[in-house]
Amino acid sequence: MRSPWPLRHGEEVTQELNDGLPAREAALNLIEAALSRRGGIDEATSANGFRFLEPRERAFARALAMAVLRHLGPIDRALSARLQKAPPDRVMHLLRLGAAQAFHLDVPAFAAVATSVELAGAHKTSRPFKGLVNAVLRGLLRDGEPADDPSLSAPPWLYSRWIAAFGEATAREIAAQIALEPATDLSLKPGADVSALAEALEAETLDGGSLRLRRKGDVAGWPGFEDGSWWVQDAAAAIPARLLGVKPGDAVLDLCAAPGGKTLQLAAAGADVVALDRSAARLKRLEENLVRTGLSAETVVADAAIWDDARTFDAILLDAPCSATGTFRRHPDVLWAARPGDVASLAAVQARILDAAADRLKPGARLVYCVCSLEPEEGEAQVEAFLARRQDMALDRIAAGEGGAPAASLTARGTLRLLPHQRNGGQDGFFAARFRKL
Repeated sequence: MRSPWPLRHGEEVTQELNDGLPAREAALNLIEAALSRRGGIDEATSANGFRFLEPRERAFARALAMAVLRHLGPIDRALSARLQKAPPDRVMHLLRLGAAQAFHLDVPAFAAVATSVELAGAHKTSRPFKGLVNAVLRGLLRDGEPADDPSLSAPPWLYSRWIAAFGEATAREIAAQIALEPATDLSLKPGADVSALAEALEAETLDGGSLRLRRKGDVAGWPGFEDGSWWVQDAAAAIPARLLGVKPGDAVLDLCAAPGGKTLQLAAAGADVVALDRSAARLKRLEENLVRTGLSAETVVADAAIWDDARTFDAILLDAPCSATGTFRRHPDVLWAARPGDVASLAAVQARILDAAADRLKPGARLVYCVCSLEPEEGEAQVEAFLARRQDMALDRIAAGEGGAPAASLTARGTLRLLPHQRNGGQDGFFAARFRKL
């Protein structure tokens, strides 16, 4: 990808390098947040220091951080060959940032090195390592771009889990998606002119009706945004709500609803939707999208496992809290923030919410359980444990191609295991199962 920040010679070079330092410093903060599990990139981009950057600087900083995280494994392997021992975290992040600029954003080599050395000198922790940063990056550039080996692209413990769950060949196909920048998928409001929007957005129409486009920039300026014709939602994330098969007038509960794409789908289908989430801040974003799209739903701030409300529902959608390992295409930081113990603790939370959801169903009502996780304990194992303890619930098998799901995602059990490589151009990793109350 050619850099949109071309550099020239002489005094202009010095000025442009200096102008780019705030964005690079912001990128360092994003990388630190992602790798230290300090709330992750989303929290870091909400901090004042990041929000006060110029829009162009914010975009550059985020692009730099994403390039580091998408190629972190191969970059670290190449760096480790040139380091006798691990330097302080800030120094390591600077080395990663310099390598990512040169190899994956096509920033000129001298600029990648010069700005990294300059940033090293700007902080007391990294100042003594200016020479190391200069020497290691120059040596790395002489060696050439490290190969994007999929087996290095995820943390070793997580990649080993994928091999155990899906086999080595599939694990490599999953991991190969980490380095790829994803397209943007849109879900359309019923009644929207699909062909006109597809033409205006230069988009392709996917199975299930989502639009996929490679357009960049602020989505608020794209055709159809202001009149609420669509919302951003990964093609895989749009499938679970379709599986619920709601009809106009159905009483539907969307548990753990924020940021709200599935709520919008259910409301657009004509259901009377209650959208519940424990985060008031995240529900605010959902409410803003309801206003923009002209759709309506009741929003409730509560814990899904202990919500004190006696209502029962015709259908419930539970997109449960999970390790989110399937969202790495847009959020590569989730791979490096996850810890082995997270999966078991989250599975316990999911089981509690599943039971609470089942208790709120009317006889004959439907429940769709989904997680944006690639881990079997949060998907297949959760289904079997739920059926074993809930004699009042039965698995409602999903049909091939239902909801726009790729054929390869249908399991022998009649559930969906949506893997990132199963759709041309990629998709988020999801698991989905449908149940019926007896």
